[in-house]
Amino acid sequence: MSEHDTPKEEDFASLLAEYEQKDTGEQRRRQPHVGDTVRAPVVSIGAEAVFVDLGAKMDGMLDILEVRDEEGRVTVNVGDIIEARVVETGGKAGCVVLRRSLGRGPNAHAELEQAFQHGIPVEGVVAGVNKGGVEVQIAGVRAFCPISQLELRHVENAATYVGQRLTFRITKLEASGPGGRNLNLVVSRRALLEEEQHKRAAETRALLKPGAILPGTVTTIKDYGAFIDLGGIEGMLHVSELGFTRVANPREALQEGQQVTVQVLKIEKSDDPKRPERISLSLKSLARDPWEDAVERFREGVQATGTVVRVEPYGAFIEIAPGVEGLAHVSELGQSRNVRHAREVVKVGQTVAVTVLGVDRERRRISLGLAASEEDGGMPADLGGGGGGADRSPGFGTFADLLKPRPKK
Repeated sequence: MSEHDTPKEEDFASLLAEYEQKDTGEQRRRQPHVGDTVRAPVVSIGAEAVFVDLGAKMDGMLDILEVRDEEGRVTVNVGDIIEARVVETGGKAGCVVLRRSLGRGPNAHAELEQAFQHGIPVEGVVAGVNKGGVEVQIAGVRAFCPISQLELRHVENAATYVGQRLTFRITKLEASGPGGRNLNLVVSRRALLEEEQHKRAAETRALLKPGAILPGTVTTIKDYGAFIDLGGIEGMLHVSELGFTRVANPREALQEGQQVTVQVLKIEKSDDPKRPERISLSLKSLARDPWEDAVERFREGVQATGTVVRVEPYGAFIEIAPGVEGLAHVSELGQSRNVRHAREVVKVGQTVAVTVLGVDRERRRISLGLAASEEDGGMPADLGGGGGGADRSPGFGTFADLLKPRPKK
């Protein structure tokens, strides 16, 4: 051997050691624990068990009864992916023992105790409503789920859950009667929902940044806006961000359970542990700005009709297109008299004819004047909702006019 052989052998040895150390670390990391949910391919099917590849030192073993249908036929094939829960890591034949469901068969009580000890979820059917919660049947055992543990939020009508098969976690188990044959169970669905919510929140938080566009679900609607579930994290969609068209109440545009796509405007830290960040959302930012069309459509001198949306002492705001408002200054409201407040001439909800007096592109403002009618002595035409011809109504007069004595008939 030459003098150069030794370093090569040492290099090979170091690489081998590094590989073995890495492989051992991976195996240790991937080794499942009791209570874990695993998804793995079926590698063989025996007379008593199905074996799956967990990607660890030990394969998983599932009782053959768990994959048979009512006629006794095996419902899985080699290569199929199955999902199951780990109930034992040092089981028969050195395998990880798996279960797809707990609380069935002759060992139902033992499995329920195992599920309680290791926090493994169990399935049950909501059988009825009682004081303070619902009754759940789990493997022939009556369990109680407090109303506060049925959902993440308060449940108004628990009767809607009757007949549903849901997943729970056993939070309390007591054995009574001869030999402990009777089990008293208290279960929680909320605990599992919170865990799932935390997992989804971690995934969502990785995508969360100003400008991000995310799908969401409307969860709660208030007068000032709506809360949107982005995936384990809620954001606030203020009423002003629903769109360019003015909305008095968010319920006019949204309903609970509705799927929406929103944009993140701002993220602020919060002292509330339940909501560590305040997330401001918008639908408006994703919509086309009607102003882009308005500056081309409503040029100076153009006549249009609009709806009075707000009256102030200095003038009336009139919506001449969805999301586009113009201001008719108080000086443009009276044709032959002084007007001290816009409400002397127009009222909210009234439809009027207007003329565009000017457009300020930079300040995004449109100045309007009310079109006059010869029949009403120069007062603005009220177009109302009447069919082909314009339905003109007389002016409201001034406050002084209201104080004048009425002529005797």
